[in-house]
Amino acid sequence: MDLLLLTLFLGFVSGMLILIPRLRKSDTGKGAQQKFASQASKAYTKADVSSHNKRTDCWIIIKDKVYDVTSYVEEHPGGDAILVHAGDDSTEGFFGPQHATRVFDMIEDFYIGNLVK
Repeated sequence: MDLLLLTLFLGFVSGMLILIPRLRKSDTGKGAQQKFASQASKAYTKADVSSHNKRTDCWIIIKDKVYDVTSYVEEHPGGDAILVHAGDDSTEGFFGPQHATRVFDMIEDFYIGNLVK
């Protein structure tokens, strides 16, 4: 009985970890579209990004795109691993074998602009 309850609980928690990011992504109202359109034209230097290197203010660079992942830091399944390259280029770590393919869709929710070289 205890094993059954534990299994059900773990299944529920795992399901929520998958559904919560998807629910956030499904916000396709005008506000979300305007936010994306206004942010798409922003450009940041590496110096701009480097100042956002804390748990409470975390930006990363992936393939010359800048992402504000501050709201995701606490949800990150890999714990503080996301902070290793906070304020810096995370391309190599992002495309590592530890990430499921869904992260490639999720990351676009955090896009704020492009890196200027």
